[in-house]
Amino acid sequence: MEARYQVRKKQLLEDCTVAPEVFQKVMPRLERFMEPFIEAFCRREPCEHARTYVSGLLSDLEHKNTESIAYRFGQDRQPLQRFIGWANWDDAPLRMELARQVGEKLGDEDGVLVFDPSAFPKSGSDSVGADRQWCGRLGKTENCQVAIYMGYVSHKEHALVDVRLYLPKGWTQDKARLEKAGVPKAQRRHRTRHQLCLDMLKEKGHLLPHSWIAGDDEMGRPYWFRRRLDRQNERYMLAIPSNFLIRDLDADPSEYGGRGPRSARPWQGVDKWAASLEDDAWTEIDVRDGAKGPLMLHVVKRRVVARTPRRQEGHPEVLVVTRSCDRENPSVAKMDYYLSNGAPEVPLKEFARVATAEHRIEECIRRGKSQAGLADYEVRNWTGWYHHQTLSLIATWFLVTETRRGKKMDAIDHATTDSERYCIDPPQRLPLHHDVTYAPRMRKTFAAQRTCSPLPLETT
Repeated sequence: MEARYQVRKKQLLEDCTVAPEVFQKVMPRLERFMEPFIEAFCRREPCEHARTYVSGLLSDLEHKNTESIAYRFGQDRQPLQRFIGWANWDDAPLRMELARQVGEKLGDEDGVLVFDPSAFPKSGSDSVGADRQWCGRLGKTENCQVAIYMGYVSHKEHALVDVRLYLPKGWTQDKARLEKAGVPKAQRRHRTRHQLCLDMLKEKGHLLPHSWIAGDDEMGRPYWFRRRLDRQNERYMLAIPSNFLIRDLDADPSEYGGRGPRSARPWQGVDKWAASLEDDAWTEIDVRDGAKGPLMLHVVKRRVVARTPRRQEGHPEVLVVTRSCDRENPSVAKMDYYLSNGAPEVPLKEFARVATAEHRIEECIRRGKSQAGLADYEVRNWTGWYHHQTLSLIATWFLVTETRRGKKMDAIDHATTDSERYCIDPPQRLPLHHDVTYAPRMRKTFAAQRTCSPLPLETT
């Protein structure tokens, strides 16, 4: 049995071997991919720095900071550090181009815009925005920076689109600290995390076809944020904490005793409300195929009103509760709670789809941190933070485009990792397709869809 296992293991390892030619073809695609992002630079030097930095973020470096990337490509570190840390170029047009590409390639009318905060632990207090605040990565309040990300999820793929750095009140009230960190004067007014989400939605929402707004329980907690989205005709489905108070509009009111005013329906925590449901109230839905098999959710919905900060009833909403079981311990159920302004007639399967999409942005952030150096920056000021984050989002988007390209089935246009195909003397029975020219078709698309000339990124 051991000998058979060794033979089979050898065969599997041979099948996993990727020919060097596959990776050699990636670099020309990366060059073409970067062209729309760097064509607005006024000089050749920043174009080369942008290419170098994104290539370094996509490399196998353990720490993807400017120094490591510069040494990886045999360059002096100071020019690249200057380009990322304090060079005077505007990163906003690059993120606008990113949103335009994501909307063009992944856009779907049923798309979901997802907002999610992510923390970056910091040991000192000089990094812009660093303060004692909740750090989800550590599971406690700690000194960290908090970024608010906007992601886009459709049936085609999912990707990060935009980012904002949250400045706590302690920062916005300290002028000397703001000056030292290089925070622009226009950005020094305190804005909540939800206001930053609304800014991104206003700026880039029209580029990303969508029918839903989703977010975690931090996004869904404030009543004013849900009300603002409702007034902007945005359909939302936002997570809420388990102790959130609601009134069930479909529950039978208590019997009138004949004296005094009728008693209102009682306020209940959503966790206690869900725990009181009978088993037949839940509907099982097959959401999607997961790594360990089909992902099944039990879902229930109900018309409710939520309690406002003034202890009043808010506008009517739909409470959606999803229940999933741990594969390793089926007796343990995970419950998630959401409030939505969607119509009560929306099918449960659609609510389940949006709930699943809400978790996709977490995958995007993990991918950016693990594969594109999203958290590997070593800059303290505002400019350097946004420069690094923007180029990292672009690098992550390149990974998404390569993933989608790998899923295509046309063997003529897309080379495979078949080792026989790339051997020096291949068998005559196999056609050779690795000499196919990859025409830069994207350039014509960009030129046709742009309605105005590109703005220079370098300012005087």
